[in-house]
Amino acid sequence: MQQFTVPQFIDVESKIIGPITVRQFLIFLGFGVFIALFYRIFDFALFLTTSIPSAILAVMFAFAKINGRPLHLFLISMLQTWRRPGIRVWNNKNNIVEEEKKIYIFNEKLPTKEFYHRSRLAELSLIVDTSGEYRGTWEDDNDIMDDHESGVNL
Repeated sequence: MQQFTVPQFIDVESKIIGPITVRQFLIFLGFGVFIALFYRIFDFALFLTTSIPSAILAVMFAFAKINGRPLHLFLISMLQTWRRPGIRVWNNKNNIVEEEKKIYIFNEKLPTKEFYHRSRLAELSLIVDTSGEYRGTWEDDNDIMDDHESGVNL
């Protein structure tokens, strides 16, 4: 069997200039171009008011991490989640009202007579164990249907 070298530390980015990685260098380069444009276009007061926040933003994009992910990837994920959330939230309020109506209607349908005069648990377990081969010793088969239609759990 061949031996293969397993790469380690794959989440560590390569450093090009001291502690700065390629990604951080490109971020600083991009923001540097914007700051140079601000210097050419605006007067000095407006240049300072736009370049200082831009420099702070560049440092945040280059070095800030949220949950171990770079800030730009976190912001992209956040925008995608806002546009199309992957988690569907179930609104239970409408279903509760419908269930209450069903329970109310269900309770109106229940007859007032007593269904069970004796315990049929052993008989029901025998029916389940025999996969329905044993039918039970009810007086008539309509009892089973009446119990099932009225909603009483056997």
